[in-house]
Amino acid sequence: MLAGALIAFVGGIVAGSFATAVAHRVPRGISIAGPRSQCPACGAQIAARDNVPVASWVLLRGRARCCGARISPRYPLTELTVGLLFAAAVLVQWGDPAEIALDLVFVTMLAVVTLTDLEHRVIPNKVLLVGVALCLAIAAPTDPGSLPERAIAAAAAGGLLFATALAYPKGMGLGDVKLAATMGLFLGRAVAPAILAALLVGSAVGIALIARHGASARKMAIPFGPFLAFGGVVGMLVGDQLVDLYLG
Repeated sequence: MLAGALIAFVGGIVAGSFATAVAHRVPRGISIAGPRSQCPACGAQIAARDNVPVASWVLLRGRARCCGARISPRYPLTELTVGLLFAAAVLVQWGDPAEIALDLVFVTMLAVVTLTDLEHRVIPNKVLLVGVALCLAIAAPTDPGSLPERAIAAAAAGGLLFATALAYPKGMGLGDVKLAATMGLFLGRAVAPAILAALLVGSAVGIALIARHGASARKMAIPFGPFLAFGGVVGMLVGDQLVDLYLG
């Protein structure tokens, strides 16, 4: 089991690097198939030795070799976070390859939408559609009996946030609605504690901002996608246990 988690961690670091590339390219309309990675500062092509997840950033001390421009620490942090979540997913779902595959896709998707929402205030439809397609491609042949529950969870989670968006259009975007519905498809009933966790953390951050900045904090635009992603991780790792605990 530990060996499997270690392999997943290494794979997760690579997936995290891929997620940062997707998050950079998709909002800008750049193909993820090519061209090769370029330095955002000077446009020089990044050599393969300088594109190794985590290691290259450490060896280069957070600076581009070509021009010395600063490389954001979000890249190694994302890679390490995805690696740890991959390992956690394998440990939690050990013995169920289909669920492991679903969780790995889910984590990668959440990493992408978190980065795009933080930087661009957008959750790309293309990313969500790919996530939905992969979810159905894995769940339909391996666990067809779960599809009705997944569909109900998607409709419930998306419907809840859609109602919130209608009531508070400046506080909730349709991208958040679509992300919540996609989370329901991946998590099934575990989406309930996931949405609850997202709302609790989001509310706590909002209260902290109001306490610090006063009434002006109400005008601050805070992306909700990262909070949903956090809730999604909670739902993935302990969501079913929390539902059972509540029902019991």
